[in-house]
Amino acid sequence: MTHPFIPKLDAFGGIEIHYAELNDYENNCYVVVDAASGKTLVVDAADAAPYVLGLVDAARESAAQAGRPEIAPVGVLTTHSHPDHWQALAEVKDALAVPSLAGEADAGEIPVPTDRLVNHGDTIELGETVLELIGLRGHTPGSIAVVIRQPGEATRILTGDSLFPGGIGNTWDDPERYRQLLTDCVERIFRRFPDETVFYPGHGLPSTIGRERGFLNRWRLLGDLDPVDPSTDRYLGEA
Repeated sequence: MTHPFIPKLDAFGGIEIHYAELNDYENNCYVVVDAASGKTLVVDAADAAPYVLGLVDAARESAAQAGRPEIAPVGVLTTHSHPDHWQALAEVKDALAVPSLAGEADAGEIPVPTDRLVNHGDTIELGETVLELIGLRGHTPGSIAVVIRQPGEATRILTGDSLFPGGIGNTWDDPERYRQLLTDCVERIFRRFPDETVFYPGHGLPSTIGRERGFLNRWRLLGDLDPVDPSTDRYLGEA
């Protein structure tokens, strides 16, 4: 990697998200920790297993310095089946002795066996924190986003390669896949979560739902879809 490995931390409520880029493709790995219990989920062991395990070590050090329970990894979730998101999966899974999780429709394309198949609406328990999984179809059939809530804090969503600052994920000029992915992003994210919601993509930098919401009609036009009344893209509340 031509730029340094720099772990970052987003701490909010009782959650810590340790994250970093792992390679020159800016693949992100996320280590989500429930501070009260130490339960920990790795999301996208994308590349460079020593860096992924370095993030886990950073979470372990943070817990020790704060006098909290030692972290206890419970699994490695792969957001989708593309190889740049699972190249370190086998090594990390073995090193942590934890099960792997992936979207049911994508698991067959991941060469490391998936121990738990997940789908839209499923949940993962991290101590007292319940993570919601959202299916975002189009970039791949079984892409999964992870919703992390804490009382009184802005929600965080790990969106894989389905939603980025500036647009949705690649659908390879397939109009139906583009329509499906944009529809899922609008219905399952933009209409369900308020503007202050922070989302972390599979590559590059985070953004907020509010920063991107006003561009939805532009994204429709880019996919040869008809624009809609912008009021229909507003936050409608949790469904």
